[in-house]
Amino acid sequence: MKKTHRSNHCTRRQDSRGASLIEVLVAVLILSLGLLGMAALQSRAVKGNVSSGQRAQAVMLSHYVIDVMRVDRESAKGGSYNTGSDFICNPNAFNGTSLAETSRRAWLTSVKQNIGRADDNTTCAHIACDADYACTVQIRWDDSLSGGLANQTLVISSRV
Repeated sequence: MKKTHRSNHCTRRQDSRGASLIEVLVAVLILSLGLLGMAALQSRAVKGNVSSGQRAQAVMLSHYVIDVMRVDRESAKGGSYNTGSDFICNPNAFNGTSLAETSRRAWLTSVKQNIGRADDNTTCAHIACDADYACTVQIRWDDSLSGGLANQTLVISSRV
């Protein structure tokens, strides 16, 4: 006698029904959590990149003003580049016409444009040189928008 394969087909079809709706929902949930994690990681990386860029700008601008003081070494030794005992946040505080005054004004304007904003009061600088040609440049800025501290300070000391 001849056997029919119909009964086998029906059994196979019942065994391989596919994924249930709950399995699909769990897979979509896991995928969406992974994508959210990647988006948060990307956001954090962008903030870190901005913070790193600000720090790099602060280093370059500090070295720039030290090089300017090396050009005008005797004025730096005499304290013409010093900003006093406190940080200066307004470039217009330097209103003279000497090389030291115009250099400090242009430098602080550049610091505010590259690190902070021109109208903020958080991006400030301090320069102190002594009679032994030892100068210290400090730049302070607010890094809280980039995920850093609200009071970042960079200090560079060098002989001019």
